[in-house]
Amino acid sequence: MHQGRARKGATRGHSWKILARLAAGTCVAAMLALPCAAAPQDHPPASVPLPPPAPPERPQELTPPPPPGEALQAPPQPPERPAELKPAPAAEAPKPAETQEAGKEAPKPAEPAPLPPARPPELSGEAALALKVAPPDDTACRARLKRLGVAFEPLPPLSSGQCGAPLPLKVTALEGVALPQSAILTCVAAEALARWATEVEAIAERELKRPLRTIVVGTSYECRGQNHDLDAKLSEHAFANGIDVMSFGTEGRASLPVAAQPAGSEEGRFLDAVRGKACAFFRTVLGPGSNAAHANHLHLDERERSNGHRLCQ
Repeated sequence: MHQGRARKGATRGHSWKILARLAAGTCVAAMLALPCAAAPQDHPPASVPLPPPAPPERPQELTPPPPPGEALQAPPQPPERPAELKPAPAAEAPKPAETQEAGKEAPKPAEPAPLPPARPPELSGEAALALKVAPPDDTACRARLKRLGVAFEPLPPLSSGQCGAPLPLKVTALEGVALPQSAILTCVAAEALARWATEVEAIAERELKRPLRTIVVGTSYECRGQNHDLDAKLSEHAFANGIDVMSFGTEGRASLPVAAQPAGSEEGRFLDAVRGKACAFFRTVLGPGSNAAHANHLHLDERERSNGHRLCQ
């Protein structure tokens, strides 16, 4: 039974193949007349592969220049802006006659700023150069000098180019201490010298065991630059605001000069102490070791500096 079924299936398959061949032959014969039907297939046709997408267009700035002799193609222009998107034309500024209302006058132009008043004759030309600042009132300072026992006498104003002092004093002695050479100082500098001298007397008793008798001064008023340099800034000596101390005299012994002394000696301790105490009364204190110009004396002055700064070297 099974064999019969197999035979029938084989016969049907063979018949199907014969019919397919006949259909193909008939299609070939009638190719120019009628379209032929597609032959039956056992499997569906395979899908056709799509070509890859085209790359984007090269930017204009990366496009190589054309070969010589060929014209350069102009880049495409953007489409014209639609009329409804174009900005409205700017309105013309109204003319001055159109802005004025009937019956009203046009505004007047602004008046120029007034000129400053003329300079007074006494402040012009040579008269202005002759003006001088009034000197400070030192009446109270002179009263303090008298209470400190300072011997002094007023001098006429000093003036020499940029140098000078409006109210100089000639100091001849301090209380209990002689000045073999008088000093020409302002009242402020003279007061600082007198107050410092009282401290020097106490230091002489402590370190030298002898009373102070003299203070030998060198330069006081002198119109010159710092350290005798012609190109330097004017010294406080040029304003009677500085004094140089050369030596100290005590009772029963030789004068003690201002100079370097052996470390630990009573003379060295005395000079170091009086030099340090001077910084409490003067704004500038220079001496041996500061520089070569002050190796043999103490320079004391009242130069004013910003923020009350003092120079003690």
